[in-house]
Amino acid sequence: MAPLVEMRNIVKVYSNGVIANDGVNFEIEKGEIHAIVGEKGAGKTTLMKILYGLEQPTSGEIFIEGEEVEFKNPLDAMHKGVGMVHQNFMQVPSFTVAENIVLGHEPTEHLFLDKKKSVEVTEELSKRYGLYVEPTAITETINVGMRQRIEILKILYLGAEILILDEPTAVLTPQETKDLFKAVRVLVEQGKTIIFITHKLREVKEISDRVTVMRHGKIKGTLPTSEATRESLARMMVGREVFLDIKKTAMKRGKKMMSLTDISYVSDTGRTMLRDVSFNLYAGEILGIAGVEGNGQTELVEVLTGLQIPAAGQATVGEKVVTGKTPREVRMAGVAHIPEDRLTNGLAVDASIDDNLIVDRFFEPPFRKGVTIDYEEIEKNGERMIKEFSILTPNGQLPVSSLSGGNMQKVVVAREFSSSPKILIAAQPTRGIDVGATEFIREQLVEKRTEGAAILLISADLAEVMSLSDRIITMFEGEVTGVFPDASTIEEDELGYYMLGVKRQSEKEMEALL
Repeated sequence: MAPLVEMRNIVKVYSNGVIANDGVNFEIEKGEIHAIVGEKGAGKTTLMKILYGLEQPTSGEIFIEGEEVEFKNPLDAMHKGVGMVHQNFMQVPSFTVAENIVLGHEPTEHLFLDKKKSVEVTEELSKRYGLYVEPTAITETINVGMRQRIEILKILYLGAEILILDEPTAVLTPQETKDLFKAVRVLVEQGKTIIFITHKLREVKEISDRVTVMRHGKIKGTLPTSEATRESLARMMVGREVFLDIKKTAMKRGKKMMSLTDISYVSDTGRTMLRDVSFNLYAGEILGIAGVEGNGQTELVEVLTGLQIPAAGQATVGEKVVTGKTPREVRMAGVAHIPEDRLTNGLAVDASIDDNLIVDRFFEPPFRKGVTIDYEEIEKNGERMIKEFSILTPNGQLPVSSLSGGNMQKVVVAREFSSSPKILIAAQPTRGIDVGATEFIREQLVEKRTEGAAILLISADLAEVMSLSDRIITMFEGEVTGVFPDASTIEEDELGYYMLGVKRQSEKEMEALL
């Protein structure tokens, strides 16, 4: 019997010569949950975009239930029952949930949208597949978990039998992830087939029946998930042994390095993004901020690094107030910053690797002598940093844009760490980079903490926050909802309740722990 989906010898070469898929053979059986894992750039999302008609293969064939098909666009794929839920939601924020679900295929009455029918359709789909939503809620007012359910219900409304979920848990709390997995199992029970793209190996073990590993555009193996371990999958993804568990010495907390008092911030649109945020950061600790993205973490980092001015409150380093100061003044106070968007705020992509490594200190010795720049010293520094931080490049004179994402991030980390900071603010330090670079950067963060630096870690990866942090603070809608003095003793589910605002410590409880 033919597999439900068969992709034969798929090749995808982009106009710039990049080979995204290199002779890929891939099969899916009906009614299974099939995970695809691989490092960023391994080709997994490209392969699925080809299956969904968003990309056209350079060569190769696709078969659905033994019949050869050619998908020129997503509409062709949907006609054959293939739907895809992307990482970035495609919704109109001002529309209701029901309006977004039926968008483009609205039920009508006398040529006008039948709102009542739209709500009924949404309620029926929601009940049938166990994906609870509020049909009349305005989309911009609901949480991330419900917005993701909208995306799944949209393709189910259009008749999808094969659902491609691209990094579906990237922005979900543990509770929302559990709800999603419960819904996925219901979908399979009702005859659907799920393709699950992810980098979270623990979730692969939990949800999938089989797993395919991709590396450098090729498939390195497909096996029953029961026969795989996180370690074996990581080894297949990277091509070498990877140490997934972070080893830390016991925390030796030093003196108070940074103090935040009642910081509030209002966006340009008038929305309050931070409300009375207070906490202390100490030498020799990693303090993790746990929260669903969009709950004030980005604004907090921008306020603390001089990129935004708070509406109220202040932050101090020692006796020095750093809020309202310029980024250079904040850095001069001993604060380093790994930004969440390395391309926008972390790197000058057209400049050389060497220049990026000293861009924050080009005006200081030894890189400046009088009024002239010492290019020889800059090159020596580049050679040293490239070696110390294992940046893969022939030389430091190449533009930083020539590097992979992981090596770009290493440039940022090398620059920030080599500034000998008292305080390091690390925002999404491993986002979008490969397993090997992730392992390296996490080890570097722990090493810096052990040397006595005070580290504030902001990450959407809850597992990363829990494994690296000594203490954890949870945030919801711009407020601190909980303080946990020992990260090793708190359960993931419990953190999730505080991240969702379901639970909240009293001000008295938090004051005692901050």
